Amino acid sequence: MSNSLPSATAIVLSKRLHHHHHLSSLPLILWLTAEERTRSRHSFVTEDETPVYLQLPRGTALQDGDLLTSEAGDILVKVVAKPEPVLTVTSDDSLNLLRAAYHLGNRHVSLEIAPTYLRLAPDSVLEGMLIQLGLQVVAEVAPFCPQGGAYSHH
Repeated sequence: MSNSLPSATAIVLSKRLHHHHHLSSLPLILWLTAEERTRSRHSFVTEDETPVYLQLPRGTALQDGDLLTSEAGDILVKVVAKPEPVLTVTSDDSLNLLRAAYHLGNRHVSLEIAPTYLRLAPDSVLEGMLIQLGLQVVAEVAPFCPQGGAYSHH
């Protein structure tokens, strides 16, 4: 479902709970790509086909593992990063990985940063630049969890 308006049967999710929230029941699972996790007002379908509508504060960026609930608090939904096409960048030299992060940051590329790799959305021009910089680049399907910007807050 890719509608920006709620269906009559959709559960409206309007609150994000803290990660340390105690789960008293198993939550519904909502698989979302990195781009979908930036939509604060949108209809989706959970893993078990339950229609939900996000009605979160504008600018909300959801993270893998976030818990959402309805206004009444009677429904619990867990956000899970959906595997999607990505480029995973590695190097035996950590300085080369830092250089790559610097160059990608200068281009305002959404980037997942981990101790041993960088991950970004597929882009043939950037892939060529990274290879030219001496990095290993692998196209794969994996969860993509880019860093929030310097002024983002969770």
